[in-house]
Amino acid sequence: MGQSIRQGIGDSVYRSVKRAVDIVGALLGLMALFSAFILLVPLIKLDSGGPIFFVQTRVGQYGHRFKFIKFRTMKVGAHLRQWELDNLNESGGITFKLHNDPRITRVGRVLRRASLDEMPQFWNVLRGDMSLVGPRPPLLREVSQYNEIQKVRMTVPQGMTGLWQVRGRSNLKFDDMVDLDVHYALNASLLIDFKILLATFPTVFLGRGAV
Repeated sequence: MGQSIRQGIGDSVYRSVKRAVDIVGALLGLMALFSAFILLVPLIKLDSGGPIFFVQTRVGQYGHRFKFIKFRTMKVGAHLRQWELDNLNESGGITFKLHNDPRITRVGRVLRRASLDEMPQFWNVLRGDMSLVGPRPPLLREVSQYNEIQKVRMTVPQGMTGLWQVRGRSNLKFDDMVDLDVHYALNASLLIDFKILLATFPTVFLGRGAV
C-alpha cells in the first residue's frame, strides 16, 4: 500500500520542490529560533531549572527513527510520571493528551499555546528527519499499536504542521486525527501543503486547540 501511495503523490518533482521548500523554511525558522533562544533560555531555567531542550526518539517516514527536539515545557522527569496520568487520557486512543496536565510548567503553557516549543524542530526539518508539512511524528510505542489503516500515515514525511493541526489541534480525538493524517497521505500535493502552511499561522496566533 505504501509504495502505491508514494507513486501517486510522491513523484520526483513533488519530492524535490517539497524538500527545497523545507530547506528554505527551516533556515528561516532557525534564524528566528536564534532570537527566541536568547529570551526563552532564561525563562525556562528560572521557571523550573533543568535542561532547555527535550529530546525524544520519534518515528518518521517508513519507520525512520530520529531524535525529535523541542523546548522543554514540562517539569524535569515528567516522563516518569506518565503512568500516573494514563487513566486521564483525553485522546480516546493510543496517543496521550491531557489539557490540564499537571506536569506542564508555567512557562511551558505559554510556549505550547503559541507553539514556540516546536521551533527547535526546524533543525529536524533541515536534517531531513521531518518536513514542514505532514503528520506529527509518533512515539515508538504508538507505532507498535497501529493497525494497517493507521500505518498509512507513516508513508509520507512526518511534519511540524498538518491537517489536524489546522482543524482543531488537540481538541480532536485520536481517530479524527488519524483520519485527517491518512487523508493527507493519500492526497498530498504542493497545493495542499501550501494551504496548510497558510492556515497554520492564524491557528497558532489565535492559540486554537492548544494544550
